[in-house]
Amino acid sequence: MYKYQCKFWIYITVHVMPPSGLALDSMPSTQRWPEQGWALLQLLLVASFSQAEEPVCRQRGDPENPQLSKNGDIMLGGIFSFHTSWKARHDTYRQKPLPLECTSLNFRDFQFAQAMLFAIEEINNSTELLPGISLGYKIYDVCGSIARSVRYALALTNGNEVLSALSEAPCTRPAQVQAIMGDTSSSPCMAIATVIGPFHIPMISHFATCACLSDKTKYPSFLRTIPSDYYQSRALAQLVWHFGWTWVGAIRTNDDYGNNGMATFTETAQHLGICLEYSVSFFRTDPPDKIQKIIDIFKASTSKVIVAFLSHMDMDVLIQELSNHNLTGYQWVGSEGWISDSQIAAMDRHHILDGAVGLSIPKAHVSGMREFILDFWETLFSCKFKQSKSSPGNQRECTGHEDLTGLQNSFTDMSLMPIFYNVYKGVYAVAHALHNILSCNKTCNNKILQHITKIKFITKEGDEVYFNENGDPAAKYEIINWQPTEHGIADFVTVGLYDASLPADKQLHLQNRSLIWAQNSQQVPLSVCSEKCLPGTRKVLQKGKPVCCYDCLRCAEGEISNITDSITCVRCHPEFWSNERRDACVKKEAVFLSYEEIMGALLTAASLFGTCITAIVAFIFFRYRKTPIVRANNSELSFLLLFSLTLCFLCSLTFIGRPSEWSCMLRHTAFGITFVLCISCVLGKTIVVLMAFKATLPGSNVMKWFGPTQQKLSVLAFTLIQVIICILWLTISPPFPFKNFKEFKDKIILECALGSAVGFWAVLGYIGLLAMLCFILAFLARKLPDNFNEAKFITFSMLIFCAVWITFIPAYVSSPGKFSVAVEIFAILASSFGLRHQSHSENVKLFCG
Repeated sequence: MYKYQCKFWIYITVHVMPPSGLALDSMPSTQRWPEQGWALLQLLLVASFSQAEEPVCRQRGDPENPQLSKNGDIMLGGIFSFHTSWKARHDTYRQKPLPLECTSLNFRDFQFAQAMLFAIEEINNSTELLPGISLGYKIYDVCGSIARSVRYALALTNGNEVLSALSEAPCTRPAQVQAIMGDTSSSPCMAIATVIGPFHIPMISHFATCACLSDKTKYPSFLRTIPSDYYQSRALAQLVWHFGWTWVGAIRTNDDYGNNGMATFTETAQHLGICLEYSVSFFRTDPPDKIQKIIDIFKASTSKVIVAFLSHMDMDVLIQELSNHNLTGYQWVGSEGWISDSQIAAMDRHHILDGAVGLSIPKAHVSGMREFILDFWETLFSCKFKQSKSSPGNQRECTGHEDLTGLQNSFTDMSLMPIFYNVYKGVYAVAHALHNILSCNKTCNNKILQHITKIKFITKEGDEVYFNENGDPAAKYEIINWQPTEHGIADFVTVGLYDASLPADKQLHLQNRSLIWAQNSQQVPLSVCSEKCLPGTRKVLQKGKPVCCYDCLRCAEGEISNITDSITCVRCHPEFWSNERRDACVKKEAVFLSYEEIMGALLTAASLFGTCITAIVAFIFFRYRKTPIVRANNSELSFLLLFSLTLCFLCSLTFIGRPSEWSCMLRHTAFGITFVLCISCVLGKTIVVLMAFKATLPGSNVMKWFGPTQQKLSVLAFTLIQVIICILWLTISPPFPFKNFKEFKDKIILECALGSAVGFWAVLGYIGLLAMLCFILAFLARKLPDNFNEAKFITFSMLIFCAVWITFIPAYVSSPGKFSVAVEIFAILASSFGLRHQSHSENVKLFCG
């Protein structure tokens, strides 16, 4: 086994003081001894004392005797806290400090030590594991003191003799223990593992869960049979997130266990969107005023869930304070340090922790362990005791042979059997490693640490034991719920499992069991800083507060959110619009001038009325086509004018109804061509009037230049120009159906886009040019004789026509949606009725002449 050379040198530093009554600072500089002189004197004194001392291995201080011990071929060490604290004292350093006086008996750790003894006894009685070799043990009580833990760890490592070897013999000897079992807490384990790490002596803890201990660069010889808090902290965060608690408080033990565990929980919670309203720490030895401040924080908080990353010793203190203030109504989420502790449940007489949920080590059963522990107490006790169910006066003497199997108290509490099982597995891991070393040949590496990190075995209960590269076991937890019973003490009910080896989405599994929550409620408590933002709203963070505190703002028009707690609103597709609740996009209403609506029906009626009136006039002209007045009124142009007016009235109908590709091209081209045809006829008649009166002058031969043939050709020429303009327009960039989303937010305007704006304004411009020319000529002929003069009527018609189209432009541009189409139809009808005035005048002359 381990052997090492031990050479201790005793160095005594003697401070030589100046003569009595003189202080160094008060002496003149010429009288002070040089600092080099003082240093030389001290060095000489050290050298003289060193040479005088015999070179032997001598322990400094008094030897420390273990509380429990047994000799064996191979020794195992144990470090437990049979007491949780010690009496305070004030050392003066003028005399040797007295040993610590431990207080507050801790039966939990005593049971852990018993589990170690049970495993050793079982191995010693085994014929398969370490046959013919007995295991011994030395178990120390460290009283929860880190300094004492380190002291006893060195005692287990170096030996505990006052004098190890004489000067003639080499200062070598085997290691005292091959492994150390314990400690229960993380902070002592960190200190011990740091000290014994260079000696490569394995230390196996059953309850130290701090994730920091997985760092093999700092703690190369540390192993444990309980999962690391890295997994527990993440599991607690997932558990909190699973129940929808995004606004929680946190309290932790102010040591490595609580601080490191809470740090991992906080980091994971932030990734899951969970916020901590507060995070406080305390230790069981803190003064009462600090604990009172924590109680005040609880009372002032708005969160209803408290995550408690505490050891059972700190929870003992906290539950007493909570009971004094009757601080109920909070949902507790606990770590494995206290959540399955039956003693804490028994202390909770005010039912403050009822409904608590948390993670615990999976339940275990080790056959024979309970009987071993009870036999131990039966052997140990030889004093008076009271049975838990007897009356105060019912006392009897203890003979040492009593049956304690029916007794229920701290001595016989088996609720911590999973922790006992961890101690049991740790001892067996050492035994299997020793067995492998002893079964190996001489070339085999005899370092137990290397063997123990590679062992893998099955316990008698069927569980596989091994350590990963960090010295940790597989991370598995049970999710338990504190459910009150008829006896007033909560029952730990398993409601789920957590297995870190599974995929992330399957690690947390809750069974179909009804959970009991705080204050015996059946409903999952709500703990959020802000209520959930319903669909149709989005979250806006409150300035200076965590991300879980926000306001819910309604989505703007045209935007929706269809999920709860949405951080953004999504804009609808242009053809859709948000509904009233802003949680869905609905198709926009398609708006166009239809025949079914009142405006469309009125314009259709006006168009048909104008068409009928024009048709009646045409019928009258045709009925009296052979009369002198019709023949004299240029009947061909009159019939062509009436025909074009009919088309003008009818072309307005193409503007009504759902726009299509053909209707868009037809409505503007038909309007342009028919109006040019109409105005060309009026222009021809105006020229004829002027020519007719000019021809009455002596020697005038004007009419031969503008006879019926020329009149027809002029109408054809004027109309052909407009046809060419329309053809070019339709060829280059024709009008097309267009969905206008800009005019109205919640409606789609179906209209005809112009295509080429130049083509559209060229058509209108050409019509306006002909109308102005016709108006000027008619204006010049207004004072000619009235009998056969139509110039006054033509002037009035052109005046109306020009006025209509001049006012049309601003009205058309400023009218929204389908109203612009109605304005255009109204302009067509108004100008058509104005032009019809010309044919009406001829009709009057026909009946009155």
